[in-house]
Amino acid sequence: MSSQFTQRRACRAAAFQYLYAWSVNQPANLANDLQLFFEHLEQPRDHYAFAEELIHGAIEHVTEIDAHIKGLAHNWEFERVAKIDLAILRLAMFEMLYRKDIPPVVSINEAIDLSKQYSTSDSKRFINGILDRMKDKLGRDSRKPATE
Repeated sequence: MSSQFTQRRACRAAAFQYLYAWSVNQPANLANDLQLFFEHLEQPRDHYAFAEELIHGAIEHVTEIDAHIKGLAHNWEFERVAKIDLAILRLAMFEMLYRKDIPPVVSINEAIDLSKQYSTSDSKRFINGILDRMKDKLGRDSRKPATE
């Protein structure tokens, strides 16, 4: 595995972990909370710059992202989505909707890997189903970054 791939994977895991904690207990001061979060990670904070971009983006767009999840989670009440799965979905949806430099299939595969590591065995099917429906709505090649 390339070093950039490994670093991005670590950043996605960190971003997911933060988004999960944020969904359970939203801090009064995001900047202070992020400072504490990054202090406890293995690498220095600058190593996680990509994670920080993902965290800020997912939180900034959480209302729109959640609306997409609600619309794509057929026969499933949004409130019943496990917080772990919701954090994974928010992360992947942010990438798919707002990070045109990342091919959607990469976001989907990374989300499935996170679900295998952190969630239940049934979660990967649920997450894959929602993200696959989102991919089909994007109107772009799912295997390539978008060129704008």
